[in-house]
Amino acid sequence: MAVSCGLVGVPGCGKTTLYNAVTASQEATFADGATHRAIVEAPDPRVTRLVEIYRPKKVIRAKFELIDIPGLATGDAADGRAGRWLAGLKEADALLHVVRCFGDPSDIDPLGDVENVGLELLVADSATLENKINRLAKRVRAGDKDAMREREDCMKVAAALQEGTPVRQQDLSRREAESIRDCQLLSEKPVLYVANLEIPADQTRDEVQAIAHLAAEEGALFLTVCGRDEADISQLDPEDRSVFLSELGIEESSLARVAQAAYQTLGLVDFFTAGEKEVHVWTCRLGDTAPVAAGKIHTDMERGFIRMEIIPYEALSELESESAAIEAGRRQLVGKEYVIQDGDIVVVRFSPAK
Repeated sequence: MAVSCGLVGVPGCGKTTLYNAVTASQEATFADGATHRAIVEAPDPRVTRLVEIYRPKKVIRAKFELIDIPGLATGDAADGRAGRWLAGLKEADALLHVVRCFGDPSDIDPLGDVENVGLELLVADSATLENKINRLAKRVRAGDKDAMREREDCMKVAAALQEGTPVRQQDLSRREAESIRDCQLLSEKPVLYVANLEIPADQTRDEVQAIAHLAAEEGALFLTVCGRDEADISQLDPEDRSVFLSELGIEESSLARVAQAAYQTLGLVDFFTAGEKEVHVWTCRLGDTAPVAAGKIHTDMERGFIRMEIIPYEALSELESESAAIEAGRRQLVGKEYVIQDGDIVVVRFSPAK
């Protein structure tokens, strides 16, 4: 399943330009208010190395989905214009907040733009919660205690939204989080701030540093892109892209940088199954144990988990074969308490369900 991120920002911030850079698309306008959506393969040099070693018949990489909606102007959420657009973001795992940091300093207000978009998301979430509270009213009048509890939790979250506090900053209890889970509130999603620059040297601009400081205060990740140039480069042949990126002083593509930052924001890691038939990338959460990770491959593997054989990617890359890694003592046999590490190459031993 693809890691999904939704793009938000004010009109003209370069959201769609970044979307084009990441997905190698050429989108320009939003016909009839529709969203742009694309799923691409997340780049990972480790996969390239595993392909060199195993020469598999099939390669399945991690997938990365990007959802782009029209820019959010002040008042869009309140008058309902943004309802359909924002509904498309509810299934996203995280939000990429694109901030305009290019142009004459007198014509841009990055911090103000961030505040305005944040307010639109709060307004949209408030409306969603109000609808749920109204739906619960009949059950509450009938004396349904579960509905009373759920309504109380929703009203508490809604009150904090009215005070300007996004859900992700409300420190909800497990019960409160469960009460609002079906609402898929946008301000609950983790945010990654993306400053859109004209040239890499603009990273030192005061406006850019202000967004970096804001991200640090919120505990969010921050990165910069040169959206226009990187979108142009994404249209070149793949073998030419790295050359032009290097000329800009950029080491990795926007896809690689955004995907890596999204993984870090969401607390995700990749592990691998590998052999002559297939090299396959699997994604799980940081801290997942071996049985939980095995369940990403097949639910029977989690239910019937016995043990897992692990070879770290670095060991296999260095020694160039499983047999050499085993001979060097780099294979581990681990049990149910083992926590999967990013880059683990695994073989699952399990008892099939009868």
